[in-house]
Amino acid sequence: MPLLTVENVSINFHARQLLDDVTFKINEGDKIAFIGNNGAGKSTLFKIIKGVIKPDGGKVLFHGNTIVGYLSQNMDEQDLSGSTLKPQRLIDLEAELKEKEYVIAANEYETDSSEYKLLMSEYSKLVAEFEALGGYDYEYRIKEALAGLGFKGNITEREDFTTLSGGEKMRVCLAQLIVARPDILLLDEPTNHLDADAVSWLEGFLKSYSGSVFVISHDRYFIDRIANRVIELTDGNIKEYKGNYSDYKRQYKEFMKSQQALVDNLTNELEHQLDVKQTMLSHRNISGYHQREKMVNKLSVILENERAKLSHGVGQMNFTVVPRTIEGDEDKILLSVKNVSKRFDDMPFLFTDVSFDVKATQKLFLCGPNGCGKSTLLTMLLGRQGGFDGQVFISGACECGYMGQFVPFDDETISALDELLSKTDLSETQARNLLARFGFRDIDVYKKINVLSGGERSRLYLCCLLTSRPDILFLDEPTNHLDINSREILEDALCEYNGAIICVSHDRYFIDKCADRILGFIGKRIFEYDNYAEYRKNYSLNSGAESVEPISVSEDNSVSSDDKRNTEAKIESKNRAKERKLVAQKRERFREVEKLIGEREAEQKTLEEKFSSDATPDDYSRYAAVCDELNALYDEYLLLSDEL
Repeated sequence: MPLLTVENVSINFHARQLLDDVTFKINEGDKIAFIGNNGAGKSTLFKIIKGVIKPDGGKVLFHGNTIVGYLSQNMDEQDLSGSTLKPQRLIDLEAELKEKEYVIAANEYETDSSEYKLLMSEYSKLVAEFEALGGYDYEYRIKEALAGLGFKGNITEREDFTTLSGGEKMRVCLAQLIVARPDILLLDEPTNHLDADAVSWLEGFLKSYSGSVFVISHDRYFIDRIANRVIELTDGNIKEYKGNYSDYKRQYKEFMKSQQALVDNLTNELEHQLDVKQTMLSHRNISGYHQREKMVNKLSVILENERAKLSHGVGQMNFTVVPRTIEGDEDKILLSVKNVSKRFDDMPFLFTDVSFDVKATQKLFLCGPNGCGKSTLLTMLLGRQGGFDGQVFISGACECGYMGQFVPFDDETISALDELLSKTDLSETQARNLLARFGFRDIDVYKKINVLSGGERSRLYLCCLLTSRPDILFLDEPTNHLDINSREILEDALCEYNGAIICVSHDRYFIDKCADRILGFIGKRIFEYDNYAEYRKNYSLNSGAESVEPISVSEDNSVSSDDKRNTEAKIESKNRAKERKLVAQKRERFREVEKLIGEREAEQKTLEEKFSSDATPDDYSRYAAVCDELNALYDEYLLLSDEL
């Protein structure tokens, strides 16, 4: 039975058709994953369903009394201004029930009187509504949801929820939403800011959820666990697939194979008809020539339409990573960590007695819950953070490349093209071609860096980084801000990369595809595993344990005595000035982002005031664009807040 129907919905942003006659239904029990490239219009469709944005054409039909709950990526669209997480209707019902109970207790009514019967009837209706809304066990359920999403302690007793971090606000709003149990959950990137434990809890909840779920996500493992349908949005059109992400990939490959065969057949037929047309002309058969010309024109249009279906959207990354040629033994140790422990000031240790080696072609992934010290360890290995016990040795001839969650640029006022040209010896044509493979096409190469979205900044930074062909790539959550297609192209490239990789990631699909080894955090210790599933099993059994045996120090110590002189102190000294510059850039960008957010929020409010009176289609288009800009700015603001 359908709960909601999206019927021929269309919307244009400037000259671009974002949604083109999109039609589908959400039925009872559906668990739908909504996928597509960044900027394809997924969040816009969610806002159309919620009524935030009015489409240019089409409509959204709600069947019966369907209730829709919506989790936005933009936390300002969620109301956390109150001093309680309890819904206002439950608060009102509690007050009304107490008032009725007081009246009943304060007056001695005859049980058969009309006043008493009327009062009890009203009281019974209030009790029924309170019970239907889950009022009697709301406190238990909200605490259970918050605990499952990673909150410790009794957060429900806070008096001001507006002071929470962006990630905490998202989890609180998600907990409120799932406890409210609407008929349809609209979730826009719900796994953002969640660690593996919280994601696992959310997967279990959504799989057993009695209502329907419509979720935007780039987490392929998450989609595999919860989805029974996949809807893909590409170039304004949707295509539906049965099953989860793995089913979608299989069906998509089959479609692309048959589509390529169709395009090949049409191409051959077009070439044949062109030859026939030319023969008609050479034999002066003008009537036959014109008939063939019409046929050629029709075939050309059909071929163009069918060939377009082979395209998978715009802005995809397409590149090959080639590091400098490895000389000598591929098992040569480039980096060695011995008995390293780290804590901040008088705080407890983040981790203790960590020891491992990194060989020339190994791909090592650091995995663990939020706050365990993964990014801290990564920056320590780079020499960007000192104050630890133990030793870190790095080969003197080793070239390193690093991409963190915040990507800095020396000059934010230059274009993407100028940034790449300043970092390489490429010609302008070569640079434009390379940028195109990273999703910067046509006039996008002239965008100033300070107006790029978080994803665009990451892609540009990665493009510049890989041209230097480092021996070791240090990556901190490299799939953040990337859509599924870009993630998969990145994975293929890193799998072919013949240098070493040390990477922090929560993306389980990415980890399974690229990792040779897992260094997993359990409690304050780090242990070695062959794969992510083995680590998660041991984490579940030993989470918080301090007595498990740590990783043993490798017996094969091929780091030379010269290399060992590159100790922590030397690396830290070399990078100290760079670190100060990086912090200054972050602070400057933080102030710029704050200013931009203020300007966009003011514009957003002005546009909202027009919606009930004299709003034009251009106003709605601009409003949607401002919302998208704000989403990107909020993401960057949260990343910077965590860094500073």
